[in-house]
Amino acid sequence: MVPRLPAASVTVDLVVLTIRDRALHVLLVERGIEPFAGAWALPGGFVLADEDLDAAAHRELAEETGVASGIHLEQLRTYGAPGRDPRGHVVTVAWLALAPDLDEPAAGSDAAGARWWPMDAVARGDVALAFDHAAIVADGLERARAKLEYSSLAAAFCPPEFTVAQLRAVYEAVWGVAIDPRNFHRKVTGTPGFVEPTGGTIAEGAGRPARLFRRGPTDALHPPLTRAQS
Repeated sequence: MVPRLPAASVTVDLVVLTIRDRALHVLLVERGIEPFAGAWALPGGFVLADEDLDAAAHRELAEETGVASGIHLEQLRTYGAPGRDPRGHVVTVAWLALAPDLDEPAAGSDAAGARWWPMDAVARGDVALAFDHAAIVADGLERARAKLEYSSLAAAFCPPEFTVAQLRAVYEAVWGVAIDPRNFHRKVTGTPGFVEPTGGTIAEGAGRPARLFRRGPTDALHPPLTRAQS
């Protein structure tokens, strides 16, 4: 006889980050049901009986953002502390999603509303989040900041073709620091495989047209582009 396992439910929660008006924003939904009805929380939901974790994360992402492809999605970590959910023992697998400027979100079926919140306000605690979502947001933010140092992930926030100034604006928004333009340009264009010129240009301000680049073939930056040195 196969022994019965302890009962536990599994959910997925999404830390969806995008850049709007040159500032980092995170997607939050207003809960329409208990527990925490009326509070803000990360989008997510229970994993269905016939789907795996990846499928659940992509389903929730599509339902909350309307985006089914062209977005970076990676597993962040698992949270399973007893008591994190008043309904019982619920283990959640959190995911980090990054994308260029996304449209206004539409609330899912069990949410009263959905909106982009400036990350600065959420990180300061200006928005009271349900469950342990404040800790999950903090972990997601730090993961994004760290990955920008040693990977080409910043390009996931950019359109297919972008200028170095647009890429620098991503780093400034995610890291929350000002970056010297010349030093940044030298490091970005001098790192093999980070970006590739497209041959095109675009007008930026009153100066000469800026060169357009696309994401290069490398995923890892050698040497890393550290926050302290930028």
